[in-house]
Amino acid sequence: MLNQLISTEDAAALIAKGTPLSIAGPEAELDKLPKGNWIGGTIPYFMLPDGGAVVRQGKVFVTEISGAGNVRFASYGPAELEKISGNCPENGLSIAIIPAGSEAHQNFAKDAANYPDAFLKPTVGWIAGVHLSELGRVKPLVYAGFNGSKSADQAVVAYVELPADKLASVEIVNLFEPGDGDLLQFPQTGFTVKDCLVNGKTMNFAEYVRSKGLEHGKLPLVGDYTGARINASLQNVGAAGEAVSLYAPVFSDIQYHFARPVPDYAAAFKTRLADQQAAGLLMSCNCILNFLFGELEGKSIGGVAGPVTFGEIAYQLLNQTMVTVRVQ
Repeated sequence: MLNQLISTEDAAALIAKGTPLSIAGPEAELDKLPKGNWIGGTIPYFMLPDGGAVVRQGKVFVTEISGAGNVRFASYGPAELEKISGNCPENGLSIAIIPAGSEAHQNFAKDAANYPDAFLKPTVGWIAGVHLSELGRVKPLVYAGFNGSKSADQAVVAYVELPADKLASVEIVNLFEPGDGDLLQFPQTGFTVKDCLVNGKTMNFAEYVRSKGLEHGKLPLVGDYTGARINASLQNVGAAGEAVSLYAPVFSDIQYHFARPVPDYAAAFKTRLADQQAAGLLMSCNCILNFLFGELEGKSIGGVAGPVTFGEIAYQLLNQTMVTVRVQ
């Protein structure tokens, strides 16, 4: 199955043949694609198997999903996102793309774990973004190629119904482990934090972060979700007494620690991916924060390919992780 960066013209030819696709690329390129069996989202950053992470204009990253099983498409507004998993086939998966900063993004991040069959029927995918030079000026978009529309506040979904002898396998590659520092808890669930509990004592979170020299945002909070390590990354740290904004919400019932540093991202990814087999790989995505802080441009990390995104989806919203999906 095709999973690579190709010319916009070649992508249009695949669409014309009726091939079901998931497509990532700059807005100018996605706008050129015809109506057909595809969903897409804006991003100009990509992982390539032979050349590491790159920034590319003028091309799109195409993932062919027809070889995995029967495919159908849908789009949902911010108030109906529970249908992403609720409408998934019994033996299948939902591939979802959601625009960064939208109401849909925030609602999914806070509520996805409570959607019907959320952890029984896998939802995978990514958060659409823009070139970092366009932050605050250009809105991330998703494309419902199946009806010829694009949106800044919808989720687009490809449902893949797998044959009875196939199973979707989702792997979260998280380089970060909780450090040995203070135990952090948050009184409210959300993307914006003013106060937190530090070893049970109330403190202003921005003041705490600055006191530890962590305002650069390179190290995420790592939460213990019944044994799974899930990150919440810092977006902007206000002055002491102000608030901290996050790329993913913290939850009031989860305990957090700041992560241990990762000295060499590329080497760490290669180590983690060394045991993965190429057979059955359907799609991958990696976080823009790994791209930036790991200085991954031009560095190969183990043969995987896919968009570099503003958030990853594996059952729920993730940050500073890589997600791979296989059909085996």
